[in-house]
Amino acid sequence: MILGDTILETRDLTKQFKGFTAVNGVNLRVCRGSIHALIGPNGAGKTTCFNLLTKFLVPSAGRIVFNGIDITHERPAQIARRGIIRSFQISAVFAHLTALQNVRVGLQRSLGTAYHFWKSDRTLAELNDRAMDLLTQVGLTDFADVPTVELAYGRKRALEIATTLAMEPELMLLDEPTQGMGHEDVDRVTALIKKVSSGRTILMVEHNMNVIAGISDTITVLQRGEVLAEGSYAEVSKNPLVAEAYMGSADAALTGAHA
Repeated sequence: MILGDTILETRDLTKQFKGFTAVNGVNLRVCRGSIHALIGPNGAGKTTCFNLLTKFLVPSAGRIVFNGIDITHERPAQIARRGIIRSFQISAVFAHLTALQNVRVGLQRSLGTAYHFWKSDRTLAELNDRAMDLLTQVGLTDFADVPTVELAYGRKRALEIATTLAMEPELMLLDEPTQGMGHEDVDRVTALIKKVSSGRTILMVEHNMNVIAGISDTITVLQRGEVLAEGSYAEVSKNPLVAEAYMGSADAALTGAHA
């Protein structure tokens, strides 16, 4: 892996909805091997940006380039095959499958057998070793046979990251990975994100400034659909425009105003 070169870039990315411009000329550059955070006040355009990058929305203007290839007009399935995998804000796992079975579904997708649910357990057992390895990576070894519906919220999010990893992402997009969590779960999932970032790139939307400060290499701040500031946490946190955007005070910007 060549650290520092650009894995994902947007050029004048724009999205309009019936005259309302949600994303306006955003130029984003994500470096390979980095953890890049996208933050901003409510309505800043963060989720719209994510939806454009994963092709759940079609840009009104601008370009999206991944590994030097223009992917602006590709479909979500094509994007996923290129290695851009999104973990959703709301835990996206099968509630009545066990943790092991959930990860195995992710592995089936990566093998192109995503819908072979009728296959016998014996046939699918070859995926178990890899699935257990992924559960171990996210600290869920002891919960392999537990139905997902019985897992605590933080562990469901850890499971979601495991299923995302099963897709072998080159670029992981994490949408509010610590939303709704207590302090202990936030710390666990933050450490997990840092751990799984080894060997891959992460772009995440996150509202918790403590999380952002602890693991982000680069932060892009959006306001009203435009890039307001960009840099390290130390740089961004001292920017008076960022402080003003977060409810008019530097304290609000630094202590976790909701983004």
